[in-house]
This record gives sequence, C-alpha cells and structure tokens, in this order.
Amino acid sequence: MRALLLSVMFCLSVNITFSQENQDTSLRLDQYGKVVKRVPLSTESRNGILVFESKDQEYKLWFDFRLNIDGQVFFNESYNDIGNGASLRRARLAVKADVSKYWYGELDLSFNNAKLELKDAYVSYDFQNGMVASLGNFKQRFSMCRTESSRYVKFMERPMGINALSPNRSIGFDMTYEAKRFYVVGGIFFQEIEDAEKAVFVEDNNKDFGRDQGTDVLAKIVLQPFGDNKKQGLHLGYTYLRRTPKTEVAPGEYGYARYSTRSLSNINRKKFLDTDLIADFDHAVNTNIEIAAYHKGLNVVSEILNSRTYRNNNKESLDFGGFYIQAAYLLLGGNQVYNKSEAEFTQPNRGKSWGDIELALRYDYATLNDKDVLGGSAEAITAGINFYTSKNVKFMLNYSIINHDRYASGKGKIFVGKDIAGALTKDPKSVANANGEGGEDYHQLGVRCEIAF
Repeated sequence: MRALLLSVMFCLSVNITFSQENQDTSLRLDQYGKVVKRVPLSTESRNGILVFESKDQEYKLWFDFRLNIDGQVFFNESYNDIGNGASLRRARLAVKADVSKYWYGELDLSFNNAKLELKDAYVSYDFQNGMVASLGNFKQRFSMCRTESSRYVKFMERPMGINALSPNRSIGFDMTYEAKRFYVVGGIFFQEIEDAEKAVFVEDNNKDFGRDQGTDVLAKIVLQPFGDNKKQGLHLGYTYLRRTPKTEVAPGEYGYARYSTRSLSNINRKKFLDTDLIADFDHAVNTNIEIAAYHKGLNVVSEILNSRTYRNNNKESLDFGGFYIQAAYLLLGGNQVYNKSEAEFTQPNRGKSWGDIELALRYDYATLNDKDVLGGSAEAITAGINFYTSKNVKFMLNYSIINHDRYASGKGKIFVGKDIAGALTKDPKSVANANGEGGEDYHQLGVRCEIAF
C-alpha cells in the first residue's frame, strides 16, 4: 500500500509540474527580461514567393532569391576575337519586411562575377495617402527600364543607352506620390557603394582631400491617363537629373566625367563605347522621356535619353544620348502587368496553367560622340523569346545584331578597321574604307535560365 501511495504521489507531482510548464508557454521575455506580446505567424506561397505574416497583419517577412545563368556565342567578328562562354550573371539574396502598415525595409546582396556587392539597403515610410518616403541605398527613379527589376526584364541585357547614361543605385532620399492619373518623384542622392573599390575611393577622397561626395538632384513626373485599368494603359514620363562630380572614382579621376557601356553582353567584357576621362567637368544635366503602352498581352516601351556635360575653362558642353523602342507580346492569352505604384512593368500573368510564351523585339541606339570627345556609337536589333514555365522559372533566348562605328575603340584598345595598307588598326582616323567599313559588327546568340523564389 505504501508503495502504491508513493507511486500515485509521484505521478501527481509530475503531472502538476508538466501542467505548470504548459501554463507558461504563452509567456515570453525579450533579451532584457521584459514580457513581450506574442502574435501567431502564418506562412503561405504568394505568386511563387514564400511569405511569413503575423495573424494581425502588422508584420510580414519574405525572401527574394534570384539566379541567372547565361550563355552566349558570337558570330561574324570582323576585327576582334570575342570568346564564347557562360556566366553566373546574377545570384541575389534579398530580405524584405513590412513592419506595420507604415514601414518597409529591404536588404539585397548580389554575387556577380565572383564579387559580392551591396544592392538595395533602405527603409520606406508609407504615409497612407499616396506618399512614400525612402532612405538608404536604392535605384534612382530616372529610367523605367533601369528601375525595373532584372526579374521582369524582357531581354537579357538592358539597352546600351540606359547602361551608359542612366544612374543606378546611390545613397539618398526620395519621395514618391501616387494619384489616380499621375505619379511624381523628387529626390537627392550621393555616392554609389555597390562594391568595395568604390567604398575605398569615397573614403580616400574624403580622408585625403576633404571632398564633397557630390549630389544628384532628381525630379520626375509620369502621366497615367487610364488610371487603375488592369487590361490597358498608357505611361508618359519625363525625368530631370542634375549631377555633380562624385567621390566614388579614384582620387586622380575626381573632377572628370566618364561614360561607357558594354554591348548587350556580360560575357563579352569589351567596352566598345567609352569616352575615357573628360576633363574640366563641372556638372551634367540628364533628361529622359518615357513612353509606354499596354493592352492585354501586348506592351510597347520607348525611352529617349540625353546627357549634357558642362565643362569649365570655357570649353563647350557635350551632348550624348540614346534611345530604344521595344515591343513584347504573350502568345497564349496572358496579360502584361503594369505596377502603377512604381510606374513600371512587373511579372506578366501567364495564359496557361503550365506557362506562356512571349515574343519580344527591340531596337536601341547610343552615341558618345560630340565635338572633341569621340567615345563611339552603336546600334543593335534584338529578337527574343521568353518562356514562362511557372511563377518561378523563366527561359530566355536572345539574338542580337550589333553595329559599332569606327570611334567605338574602347579607349584605343579595340581594332576598328584596316588602314590603307590593309593592316588592322585601333586608330579611327587611320581606317581606310577601301579595305572595309570601320567599326566592329557582329551577331550574338544568348540563352538564360532564371530561377526566382
């Protein structure tokens, strides 16, 4: 009997202890010993993205992984050898969060060409009246094509004029306002910090010379006459940007301007278009005109860019420019999607459950030639096929015909024709048309596999 009594008491003791522990499961402390409010968390897939959200919808966290694997082959090289190859074009990892209905934060890292780079790192505050303020490192909203995520682009590479003349990410502040039929932006930006080299240059310029970081002042307006119409719309935009010398360049290059771009390839690393350093740089004024329209599965986009570089010591200003026009059409009944709040296109809706096929065509042109600066000009026609197999996987096929003029010599490093004796030359002035027209012309075929989740 005594043994039985002890056993019963032991079981009751264990049960009471276990019950007490269970009663405390709703109680949690933070790192300072303070009781915190607990809210259950739900997890679900939304458009192919895994989202963690609190039951009260005050907190939402999600990840953005993106992997681009590219391959390219080149044909008809007339003067220069261009090697075929493959590339890990992008490996991106981003963490994004909505903290209440007012605050948003994002941290985005990229591994490109064996280099780790900081992309987006910023916070935003939504005033809940159409106005949003953003602070940190993010894309300047100068060009629709530039601000559009690489996840949604219609072609493997952006147009040459965009790459040469449009700013990318910088540390800064901007405010956007969305109304029913228009969208406006105003902002101020400073240096770029995408890679370690630029960060070192900024530090050296400040530490050794006490130089200002330089500023970009941006203003943009977009008319959206169709309002919230999801099936068709029109986008008419104009952007003004004033730029002063930046400190993210080598200290010996401060006070210079330079414009350059590769020709629609990250595998062919040759920069055919390159002005080299332009001395006596005071400031630049960049403008951009955007025209876009969409109707169901069709969208058409065009941008016209101009950059006027003002110089000191009574030197004439320089005008460089570029433009492109492109069209894309979904064959299987899908719809193009326009994000009115960001004034740009996003992921299209597929026409079939198993996917959709998109045909795309683009012409683009860029020139870095003006007066005493001859950095070259180029034009390209690109035809593309995009296969959207799901929300997360896309295959791209691009075929481009690229023509450069004789001044596209990559700062004198690239052959641009043959001289009177028939020998290859890197000097545009020595090119003899009798031995072939100056400028490198070739075709390229590219493929991409993209996985994003």
